[in-house]
Amino acid sequence: MEVKNKKVVILGAARSGMAAVSLLHQLGALVFVSDIAPRYDKIKELEILEGLRIPYEFGEHSDKIYNADFIVLSPGIPLTSKVVQGILAREIPIYSEVEVASWFCKSKMIAITGSNGKTTTTTLLGEMLKLELPKVIVAGNIGAPLSGQVLNSLSSSWASVEISSFQLETIDSFHPNVAVILNLAPNHLDWYVNYEDYIKAKLRILKNLDEDDHIVYNADDLLLGERLKECKAKKLRFSLQNAQVDAYTKNNYLYINGHKVIDIDRVLLKGPHNYMNALAAGLAARCADITYDSMAKVLTTFKSIEHRLEYVTTVAGIHFINDSKATTIEALNVALRSFATPIILIAGGKDKGSDFSKVNDLIKNNVRAVVLIGMAKDKIAKCWQNLNPIHFADSLSEAIENAFHLAKKGDTVLLSPACASFDMFTDFEDRGKKYKEYVHKLKIEYENKYVQK
Repeated sequence: MEVKNKKVVILGAARSGMAAVSLLHQLGALVFVSDIAPRYDKIKELEILEGLRIPYEFGEHSDKIYNADFIVLSPGIPLTSKVVQGILAREIPIYSEVEVASWFCKSKMIAITGSNGKTTTTTLLGEMLKLELPKVIVAGNIGAPLSGQVLNSLSSSWASVEISSFQLETIDSFHPNVAVILNLAPNHLDWYVNYEDYIKAKLRILKNLDEDDHIVYNADDLLLGERLKECKAKKLRFSLQNAQVDAYTKNNYLYINGHKVIDIDRVLLKGPHNYMNALAAGLAARCADITYDSMAKVLTTFKSIEHRLEYVTTVAGIHFINDSKATTIEALNVALRSFATPIILIAGGKDKGSDFSKVNDLIKNNVRAVVLIGMAKDKIAKCWQNLNPIHFADSLSEAIENAFHLAKKGDTVLLSPACASFDMFTDFEDRGKKYKEYVHKLKIEYENKYVQK
């Protein structure tokens, strides 16, 4: 789309919104930024906007937003909100940042979505692509907006892009060459009316696929398979249970298109969920003609991403793990199965409509004690109250101190919230970084007090 001299309103000045501001401003659009947050919460953004001489408003969404050829919507603003309904009533087009960025991406694109595993798969795939291609883009909901990279994209290369359901709600012409759907599980039920609406949002990734494209999907997810029957794209399936598909595990090996890629024991990322991610990334990589040798090389060197079962440090023989990215019950389920040692679990935050009873058996069998924080702590405590000791904390730092005192040598203190972070933090990254900061502070205090110099 030609955007020069188009009047574009950026609704929401968070990370993706500011990336869209920069892109559209460089392309000659007449940008206006509107954010409900107060000015004092947006000091950095104000400096950028004033430096570029871009008009803005903070603390409100005034009628100025309706003077637009189209609007770029933050994924944090629901379509059901009053401001969005006002825009729709005036028939002003609304697009997500990733939709706008895709207009200017020269590289072929692999778009990855699903309820769990998106960031790991997107990053893993990106590393595979980088071994053989120039200027590979790894972006999207992963934390690096696509808008910030598309002007450097090459037609001879590829982009690995993580896409959330929120971003998919407002796509129009967004058309990846390869779409990857890892799984479907109830999520964001605080946002969507029901699970069906959430599924429909996820499946919008198929909107513009045709016979020349590929869809990579989880054959073990029966609901997903049923929903993809009418999809026109070429289907590529991966599975941990069925060796009659395109990518699978057999005799302790990962196979892709019948090719024995690597012994599972050599894969640095451990656990069935990560083997699924590896199979999905491998199938997508083959669509970009990446060799099996490159896949194997990445799988033997790639460690977990930040905030996903990330080892932080050990204090007094107690291991601290940062799993802040675990914002769903399914992700918590994976985390609780990942350690042989007893767990002191720190959980809680903003509830997404989750059924916390789904992990009751794991809480009873794998967890020594639970420390709860955030808005959802009472709901979670009600589910787990008869399983193991429950403790409460008013802050993350207090939760870490409590967990440390509850733990015994050899135990694992695990931050795996199973909730969103927005009640106490900017996002899951902010929560994870503060967790690591507080843990390292705890270690220094402990060593200064007890460890002889």
